[in-house]
Amino acid sequence: MKRTKLLNRHLSKLVASLGHLDEIVVADAGLPVPPNVGVIDLAVSPGVPGFFDVLDALIDEMVVEQAVFADEASPELTTEIEVRLAHWAAEIGKPIEHVRVPHEAFKGRTGKARAVIRTGECTPYANLILVSGIPF
Repeated sequence: MKRTKLLNRHLSKLVASLGHLDEIVVADAGLPVPPNVGVIDLAVSPGVPGFFDVLDALIDEMVVEQAVFADEASPELTTEIEVRLAHWAAEIGKPIEHVRVPHEAFKGRTGKARAVIRTGECTPYANLILVSGIPF
């Protein structure tokens, strides 16, 4: 049994397979997924699991170098994302670059992701591309 809080075997396998600069997407329930990108569908019902619940579990397992999210995200969502990124950066001792792009560009970029992790989140634009970093 694992010691960290990430118990989902599919997410653990995904994180373990990432190389430097590989990208994964943590998505709300409505983000379209390009046909060539795998989906780990965690959504059970609206809000379950929540976007930040999944992010909190993932961050214990992976090193993030960059995070990409939509310009259209609300100020409240943007603040929450930025606060968590700052906290995670402090934990790993490395900065995490924040990149904001228009939602259409965000959706286009998901085509190169290793996988999209679909949550039950129903907050508009609660989507984040995590770019894998290296621990050294």
